[in-house]
Amino acid sequence: MYDEPVNIRLFAYKQVLMVTATLKQEITQLEANFCAALSDPIRLLILYALNEAPRNVTDLATELTINQPTMSRHLKVLRDRGLVSTVRAGTTITYHLTDSRLIQALDLMRGIMRDHLAYQSNLINETIQENV
Repeated sequence: MYDEPVNIRLFAYKQVLMVTATLKQEITQLEANFCAALSDPIRLLILYALNEAPRNVTDLATELTINQPTMSRHLKVLRDRGLVSTVRAGTTITYHLTDSRLIQALDLMRGIMRDHLAYQSNLINETIQENV
């Protein structure tokens, strides 16, 4: 019996140690660099479009049915945060996704969201069944 509380305290102590100064700094950078850029659904759609193929502003605006000035503002945010890069060919600027792992991360978060929504839906259905 004596060992169990000691082990629980040791586990809790190890968990506290996991939150290091480096982790805190990385989380702050993550929020500053990526989370703000990913907070708009239009920007997420832009990233998915660029994952399919590089595109210019006009192509993206047409595909996502957004006016060109708005598209340019969204692309500037993504470019400033390093999520997209540009290649100039004459007067045309083509946007590229800088790292395909970003889409993998977004897909992972979408999967978590779908699982969470399914769980909530099941809870609601169970509650309804119990009250019928």
